[in-house]
Amino acid sequence: MRLGVPKEIKDNENRVAMTPAGVARLIEAGHPVRVEHGAGNGCGFADDDYVSAGAQLCDRAAAWDTELVVKVKEPLESEYGFLHGQIVFTYLHLAGVPAALTEALLASRTTAVAYETTEDAAGRLPLLAPMSAVAGSMAPIVGSYHLARFNGGRGMLLGKVLGQPYGRVMIVGDGVVGRHAASVATAMGAEVYLFGLNAELGPALKAEISQDLNFVISTRESLAEHARDSDLLIGAVLVEGARAPHLISAAMVATMPKGSVIVDVSIDQGGCVETSRPTSHSEPTFVEHGVIHYCVTNMPGAYPRTSTFALTDATLPYVSRIADSGLSVFSEDAGFGNGVNTLDGFLTCLPVAEALGMQDRYRSLSEILA
Repeated sequence: MRLGVPKEIKDNENRVAMTPAGVARLIEAGHPVRVEHGAGNGCGFADDDYVSAGAQLCDRAAAWDTELVVKVKEPLESEYGFLHGQIVFTYLHLAGVPAALTEALLASRTTAVAYETTEDAAGRLPLLAPMSAVAGSMAPIVGSYHLARFNGGRGMLLGKVLGQPYGRVMIVGDGVVGRHAASVATAMGAEVYLFGLNAELGPALKAEISQDLNFVISTRESLAEHARDSDLLIGAVLVEGARAPHLISAAMVATMPKGSVIVDVSIDQGGCVETSRPTSHSEPTFVEHGVIHYCVTNMPGAYPRTSTFALTDATLPYVSRIADSGLSVFSEDAGFGNGVNTLDGFLTCLPVAEALGMQDRYRSLSEILA
């Protein structure tokens, strides 16, 4: 199968979908790979590195003119014209981006396979996990930076000063993002409150992360109570494939201290804070109710080299399986099949169809493949 690796064009998106080592493994397996000129420059991989791996360098159109296109982020409007019914394997987050992308995928009859809804045999999300870990680890660091007075923040340092902890961090969601955020925030020395739904997880999370961690059952009342005196609120909520629920209302945001910070990592799926809206690395923040909001939709792009290695390690086995078997792999592996969001002009992910109000354009994957 012919594969293409285009250069990412989202704002300050310096990741690339495949390392040269990953490309070499695909070529060794008999799959020709085209890589767009400069695709790896942002994370330290030169064109010559891909040539040495056996790839064919090409322009953007040629990278898309392949049977399988492997990307990092969703196609942007300027790329819609390259969609021609091929397989596109990337982070899509269709429930959280403008519906125009879904319309373009359906109209072109593209097979769109999303990293974020691909499951393993245990029902986990192995292709979402590495970037969730990076974004979660980033969140307290980014939040601390924007709390600085010169950034308009309230001037609260997250950490210990002579053994005394300063700064209260509230993390909504105890999945991969939330746990990594809690690990970094407690290591910094802040007072950390991690919100989840299962009380039985509390002791295990304290053992895993820190005995200083405070685990709180997430209710509307507990969220409202803690928002009032949090210096940093991190949104880490995920509903697979669907739009994130607004667990933090605008009214709660209005009670937060002036100059406090929200880092809504859930923004790829629409955000779990009612006042959130997508931002970019070029313009990462805005202020609502006196609270700084950081809602960058490609946070791991800030650390592209680490992210590219971690992403390739996770995705390469799945890319290889598509290249080896084509569409049949999705009927053979139900978890991998859950990654398919559009096929043959239909939506195949029900949560996406429901989020976009396109239930009439939904068909089950098994029905289409049959």
